[in-house]
Amino acid sequence: MSDDAIAAAADAIRRGDLVVYPTETVYGLAADATDAAAVERVFEAKGRSRDKPVSLAVPDVETALDYTRSTEREERFMREFLPGPVTVVVEKREAVPDALTAGRDRVGVRVPDHPVALALLREIAPLTATSANVSGNPSARTVDDLDEIRDRAAVVLDGGETGGTGSTVVDVSAGTIHRRGARADEVAAWLDSQE
Repeated sequence: MSDDAIAAAADAIRRGDLVVYPTETVYGLAADATDAAAVERVFEAKGRSRDKPVSLAVPDVETALDYTRSTEREERFMREFLPGPVTVVVEKREAVPDALTAGRDRVGVRVPDHPVALALLREIAPLTATSANVSGNPSARTVDDLDEIRDRAAVVLDGGETGGTGSTVVDVSAGTIHRRGARADEVAAWLDSQE
C-alpha cells in the first residue's frame, strides 16, 4: 500500500468522509471516531440502528488508554491481546462522543493487526471500527465483496483478502465475552486464569 493512498485516506477522514480499510478480520468502515457528525454518517451508510454502539480503532494500547479509563486488569488484557482480532469494552473518556457509544459510558476498543489499518491509524486516530457493509449483509473479505458501502466511501484501501472471522468482543471487568470470534478460546482461558 502506497504512502500516497494512506495519506489520501487520512485526508478524506479529516474532511469528515468515510474510508473503507482492511483489517485482519474483515473490511472496516472508518470515520473520525471523535467527530459526532462523521460517526452519524457511518450509521447512515450502514443503515445501522442508533442504539447499537460502534467501536473505535487505535494504533496501539497507549492510544487506547488516552481515550479510555481502563483498569489495571483491562490494560493487562489489552497488552496481551492487542494488536489482534479482539475488541475490548472499557469505560470511555469525554473525548469519545455519545454518538459512537449509543449514549453508553463504555466503548469497544480495537487495535487491528493489519499493516494497512495500522498505517492509516498512525496517520489519524481514533477511527470507527465497524464492518464495511450495510447492516444485515455479509461482511466483506475482499473489496469485490463490498456492497453499496463502496459508493459511500471517499477512499477504498485494497489490502487483499482478509481473515473473514469477526473479532471477539470482551468485557474484561465483567469477565464476559459478548461475541465469540477469532481467538475466543484464548480470551476465555485468560479470563478464567485471572479470576
